[in-house]
Amino acid sequence: MNFINYISTIIIPFVIVFVIGYGLSEKKNVYDIFMQGAKKGIKIVIKIFPTLLAIFLAINMLSSSGVINFITNLMSPILKTFNIPIEIMPLAILRPISGSASMGIATSIMEANGVDSKVGLISATIMGATETTFYTIALYTSSIGIKKTRFTLISSLIANIVGVITVIIMFNNM
Repeated sequence: MNFINYISTIIIPFVIVFVIGYGLSEKKNVYDIFMQGAKKGIKIVIKIFPTLLAIFLAINMLSSSGVINFITNLMSPILKTFNIPIEIMPLAILRPISGSASMGIATSIMEANGVDSKVGLISATIMGATETTFYTIALYTSSIGIKKTRFTLISSLIANIVGVITVIIMFNNM
């Protein structure tokens, strides 16, 4: 384990030194190239900032309003019928919207139930098997100016739903 910690500590400085050394060996002006990349990065950040702001605002409003608890309580009879743990519903709802919010929910699920519990394993697998669909689509499409995302959104949400259902079926059959 100490070897892995050592490698993870030195890898970033090693990569930086390697890139600078390679650039100098190719007789490139590394500083100017870095500055051009930084300028392009700032332009991209400015271009996608309104989208990110809107997403984070919507996530906070959704979390604070109690909508997720309402949906979970509304669906609880159906979930009990199919032997689906109620605790994972907030995760399944928020995962397509926010990675950080879903990480917080998954962490709290695992703290409350244990990482090796059925609910803990389901939440960990959902985190790995699904994507932050709205964030990813909004970020990538806004950065290149695509406005029509309907089919991308529908197919991505279907993939997320299939991922959650597959995880639940897999762990209910164990």
